[in-house]
Amino acid sequence: MPARADSFDLAGLRLSAGEARQLELEVPLAPFELAGERYAPEPSPVPVRLDVTRTTQSGWSLRLRFEVALAGPCMRCLEPASPRFAIDAREVEQPGAGEELDSPYVAEQELDLAAWARDALALALPAQLLCRPDCAGLCPVCGADLNAAGPEHRHEAAPDPRWAKLRELGL
Repeated sequence: MPARADSFDLAGLRLSAGEARQLELEVPLAPFELAGERYAPEPSPVPVRLDVTRTTQSGWSLRLRFEVALAGPCMRCLEPASPRFAIDAREVEQPGAGEELDSPYVAEQELDLAAWARDALALALPAQLLCRPDCAGLCPVCGADLNAAGPEHRHEAAPDPRWAKLRELGL
């Protein structure tokens, strides 16, 4: 069974420059709130694979991979949705090599694994979480689920209000 980890002590691996280690861990991910709705990661905690490579000058090359589904309502039809996402994120921590090689998730040889996994998932999310890619949504007139109603679902067009006075004449 993989170890559960919010953070991970990189120094505890005792790697020399050029050495690498692959770890199987479980990371708890907090639910997301998008458009006022709650989306919970499944499974929880999420099994992840962490690849750690020691670079020269006490640096780290990191890779995080996992698959997760977010369970919550579809943003178009409000039916239950569980879209799956495959995450493959990389970080480099090379002290003294400039801001672009300074990972926000590594502080004093401690990797904030939960924050990195959550941010990597957030960056992979689409603009809308849907029950299926071709979700038709709800009818704007009556609120019917257009996925179930089908293409024959129609409403009579409302009369043009600019002609209202002519209708009153009764011609």
